[in-house]
Amino acid sequence: MTDNAFTEPERAAVYRAIAERRDMRHFIGGTVEPRLLRRLLEAAHQAPSVGLMQPWRFIRISDRALRGQIRNLVEEERVRTAEALGERSDEFMKLKVEGINDCAEVLVAALMDDRERHIFGRRTLPEMDMASLSCAIQNLWLAARAEGLGMGWVSLFEPQALADLLQLPAGAKPLAVLCLGPVEAFYPAPMLVLDGWAQERPLSELLYENVWGVNQ
Repeated sequence: MTDNAFTEPERAAVYRAIAERRDMRHFIGGTVEPRLLRRLLEAAHQAPSVGLMQPWRFIRISDRALRGQIRNLVEEERVRTAEALGERSDEFMKLKVEGINDCAEVLVAALMDDRERHIFGRRTLPEMDMASLSCAIQNLWLAARAEGLGMGWVSLFEPQALADLLQLPAGAKPLAVLCLGPVEAFYPAPMLVLDGWAQERPLSELLYENVWGVNQ
């Protein structure tokens, strides 16, 4: 322990938010108070970013008709994904993959345009802009959990179709449709585990030492 560490209760709260964060699909309507929404977005904005490029852009979808159009794009991709899954198609179609119509707020997280001019940290790993936006989304997710709000990341959409719908400039790219709002309860485990779609793997299987494939 160092002098820079949080207090024990503060550390426990951080680890609790991480452990209890869930990709939520079931919402109960309601609202997110404007000051709280601003606080959550400020948390997202404090994320690390390669070369301090801050590639994130957030679009709040307040128009209900536009929200419906976004859901239509998600549904179109849900069907295409099911077709690509072959023998698991029927099983996939039974999963709830979004809560766009039910959540209090819908946000679209996108990568900014003109990213190619940012070379610092991206010359050999250009995808670090996506990693930076993902960090911002994770910040938002953890802050929402700490505030008792659920959040779900929806990635089932054709990026250019959503970009066109939201009038994104050339080069910008939507990465996530984020459903945010009150929930009745948080899942006790990831929803895909509860639904039998997949099983989590323990850290011990994913942690190597010195070279790939050699477990500690």
